[in-house]
Amino acid sequence: MPYFLRLLALLGCLALVTSASAADINADSYGYPISNAFEATLVTTPPELRPKLPADADINQRDYQIKLRPGREFELPDNFWPVTKMRYRLAKQRGEAPLIFIIAGTGAHYASSTPEYLKKLFYGAGYHVVQLSSPTSYDFMSSASRFATPGITRDDADDLYRAMQAVRAQHPRLKVSAFHLTGYSLGALQAAFVSELDETRRSFNFKRVLLLNPPVNLYTSVTNLDRMVQTKVKGIDSSTTFYELVLGKLTHYFQDKGYVDINDALLYDFQNSKEKLSDEQMAMLIGAAFRFSSADIAFTSDLINRRGLITPINYPITENTSLSPFFKNALKCDFDCYLTEQVIPMWRARYDGGSLAQLIDQVSLYAVADYLKNSSKIAVMHNADDVILGPGDLGFLRRTMGERLTVYPLGGHCGNLNYRVNSDAMLEFFRG
Repeated sequence: MPYFLRLLALLGCLALVTSASAADINADSYGYPISNAFEATLVTTPPELRPKLPADADINQRDYQIKLRPGREFELPDNFWPVTKMRYRLAKQRGEAPLIFIIAGTGAHYASSTPEYLKKLFYGAGYHVVQLSSPTSYDFMSSASRFATPGITRDDADDLYRAMQAVRAQHPRLKVSAFHLTGYSLGALQAAFVSELDETRRSFNFKRVLLLNPPVNLYTSVTNLDRMVQTKVKGIDSSTTFYELVLGKLTHYFQDKGYVDINDALLYDFQNSKEKLSDEQMAMLIGAAFRFSSADIAFTSDLINRRGLITPINYPITENTSLSPFFKNALKCDFDCYLTEQVIPMWRARYDGGSLAQLIDQVSLYAVADYLKNSSKIAVMHNADDVILGPGDLGFLRRTMGERLTVYPLGGHCGNLNYRVNSDAMLEFFRG
């Protein structure tokens, strides 16, 4: 796999107060060593500061698949046959144990790096673990989404809930003492809506729900990420692309090391070398990763729904058809474009919706503010320097969550999830 794609694959994831105050962690006592939010987002935690986790060989786990959308295989092009059934991963304990569902972040597959890390953390603490792809991933859109137009959070939560119910039904002999729920980034926002939905449907009666680095205002968060692609980067001109610049730096880095070793510690070591990326270069890399996710969402949604915005409606697509020209067109459409051309028209048609401002309010944490304020089983962990937050977002969380909000001073966007202090706090929360 090309260096840049491997680099993208390593991205995890990329006030007024109430009478009960949020827990703000002191920077001096926290001990997280990366003070640059972009760098923390990219490189996460130095390996020596991560928790000890079980090895894959010590985990009783398997991938499963379920048919959730009967007839979907007849709606999809031939090259989508592998994702007509929803796939997920289940790690089982030997006897009765609590079960935790993990919802992945924007565009992420259930087996990507952050769900895998969280699986190992919770499995090592004695939980059954179910890993679910994001509703914005092409596999979930194809196999589990009713409308294949992610972005209307209540619809996404309903799709996730149905998927969770199907997972539970597929394992009737699994002994579960209690159900828990967590998600990171966009998956955390969706987890809040799933938890609210469960209050009426009562399939799980979640005991604890933890939201890790959720967007507060979804539109603000995606706008922040989209803008990073537009960052002006020194060294890039008409003859040198950003990708060539990054690949050149990686090449020099590996030449200096004398060997090639792509692993989850790569970026931390790389950022401590003379080839380290500048703030502008890191911002553009984060933004580029998000733009690829946005393009994948726009392309897949248009293709499944036969809207003809990116792929001609009657264009014959087989296993041998090159999709590159269409994906290039999708890359020109940022998240704002996707909202305008695909999400808003569907929202207005289905919900008699109104303005963009009304949609933003309905798909963000504002829509479940009262529920979050009054539900003692839900907590939020966030970072003060998270790149997806906008003005007033932490203030909203402080007013809404009170003492159930923990704010870490550093970590960028999800960069400190694999820091020992954070992992200990997560486990402590679920232990109650």
